[in-house]
Amino acid sequence: QVQLVESGGDLVQTGGSLRLSCAASGGLFSTYIMAWYRQAPGKEREWVAGIGGGGSTHYANSVKGRFTISRDNAKNTVYLQMNSLKPEDTAVYHCNAVRDTVRYWGQGTQVTVSS
Repeated sequence: QVQLVESGGDLVQTGGSLRLSCAASGGLFSTYIMAWYRQAPGKEREWVAGIGGGGSTHYANSVKGRFTISRDNAKNTVYLQMNSLKPEDTAVYHCNAVRDTVRYWGQGTQVTVSS
């Protein structure tokens, strides 16, 4: 079993930056595809970014050019660097790990961007 713990969420002003971290334990981290999702109040969960074991990255159009996903397999950690934050980025951000048919979720970290 894999456990995922997110951290780094905070209250920031528009235009600010945050770096989210997701620490994994209990599995072979390098074999998992990692991703970040977010869910704002009253809205459906939205895929934000993903990164494969080989380092390939993909982003939702809403964050492309502002967010960067990365991973450090030695530290069993995936990151989401968020720059030029907007109020619309306000959400609970969840880390996700996938391998084959198995999927794991973290409990989330709150990001709030003030106007």
